[in-house]
Amino acid sequence: MTVRFMKHVSVAVVLAVSAAQPVWANPTPQPDPPAALIAQPMFADAAIESRLMLLSRELRCVVCQNEALSESPAELAGDMRQEIRELMKAGKTDQEVLDFLTSRYGDFVLFRPPFKPLTYLLWVGPFVFLGFGVLIWFMALRARRTFKSAPVSHEQIAAAARLLEEKP
Repeated sequence: MTVRFMKHVSVAVVLAVSAAQPVWANPTPQPDPPAALIAQPMFADAAIESRLMLLSRELRCVVCQNEALSESPAELAGDMRQEIRELMKAGKTDQEVLDFLTSRYGDFVLFRPPFKPLTYLLWVGPFVFLGFGVLIWFMALRARRTFKSAPVSHEQIAAAARLLEEKP
């Protein structure tokens, strides 16, 4: 591989790795949505509503996919919030509610999926790509250090001079 090619590959890998966000990062803060779109309190018990708002910020809307359940205007999100209210009213803990939702919708519903065999790639993947980028960068540096140009003969210099003289 040429040094030039390795340089382009290493730049591409560094850009790709730097553009990737770690899975455990919180979503970027966004402006507050209009009040009509936020999950409005529907239950008379303020404690349940505060638990619902805290828990629904940790859950992903399965329709909107990258929006918190608390901020989603989707009809299914409203149904999920109502289901959470009912579970909390029945005396379920937050963990029991999370277990119920993950059994129904899978780990996708969680913004922070658990570390288990199905999600290893999500947790370890960024480090693998970073390691791959460092390896390519190291190989490019090593290739640059060990690169030795072949000596130029007098015939090659004369041929280059002739080509330069022929140029219009």
